[in-house]
Amino acid sequence: MRALQFGRQSLEDLRLTEVEDPHPKRGELLIDITKASVNPIDYYTITSLKVSPLPHIPGTEFTGTVSQLGEEVKGFSEGDRVAIYTRFFDGRCDMCIKGREMLCRNGGRIGVDTDGGFAEKIAVNSLQAFKFDGPEEIAASLPVAALTAYHALKEAEVKLGTIVVVLGASGNTGMFATQLARKMGATVIAVSRKSWPKELGANEVVDYSEAEKVVREVTDGKMADVVINSLGAGFWDSGMNLLGVDSKLVTFGTLTGHEVKLDLSKLYSKHVKLIGTNRGSLREFSELVEICRDCKVRVWKEFELEEGADAVRSVLSRERDGRVLINVS
Repeated sequence: MRALQFGRQSLEDLRLTEVEDPHPKRGELLIDITKASVNPIDYYTITSLKVSPLPHIPGTEFTGTVSQLGEEVKGFSEGDRVAIYTRFFDGRCDMCIKGREMLCRNGGRIGVDTDGGFAEKIAVNSLQAFKFDGPEEIAASLPVAALTAYHALKEAEVKLGTIVVVLGASGNTGMFATQLARKMGATVIAVSRKSWPKELGANEVVDYSEAEKVVREVTDGKMADVVINSLGAGFWDSGMNLLGVDSKLVTFGTLTGHEVKLDLSKLYSKHVKLIGTNRGSLREFSELVEICRDCKVRVWKEFELEEGADAVRSVLSRERDGRVLINVS
């Protein structure tokens, strides 16, 4: 099969090559991959993260159709279109028993700790596959972009009437945080330099320079119940300033830096809870498969598999205005 693979960690070493087809083991499905999404983690996988194996096939988000069933697999047929939970787990550790598979002590990430989805085929545990007949761009966004946003909102206990501010609302996770918070009944203020998050259901869309003023006006001075910061250190102070009393700041990204100065007086005087999150559980993924059938994905550019290096390079472009996808087959 064709696959994007690198032998040394450099984007210049990512090449389209021929590798041996995978074969499904007991309990596994062989997936013919049709579309993959590109995330910042894919860039860092190729350039700096510790990966296994080497040479390595990256790709943390993808979708496709079932082409072969391993022994003892039930509930699937060849030709089924599926969404894939791209964290693997043992199901036996204390985290898995608590339903926190993303924190499995013996698990890892497809595309980082095992070969990933920038290839024509992949074998996955059938427990990680869910039938999904919605648009491919949604199925290819559920494993990271949508799940990370959904888990963050669930951890913040967003519900009807919650005031949610989404920083980076036009980003990969931001577009899903905006939509999913609305589905949960929240009032959503999307902070972005773009106007199109309004199409995702945001109650208000505001530029960063006007965010504090607008949040104050919308909430009659109470400010936000929840702020979602997927951007990191560069927007830390902005996020803290948007919080009201008894509020929560949820963070899961470091694109603009990972070290911050924390004003403890703001933290305790407002009774703020800081929550760090990382993707989500298998149960949350199964919920997303149902909840997100009508979600919207803004696609900026689509690349072919042989253009993989350009696709990965573009994900960090300042011009990016939506998701980057790779058409595999």
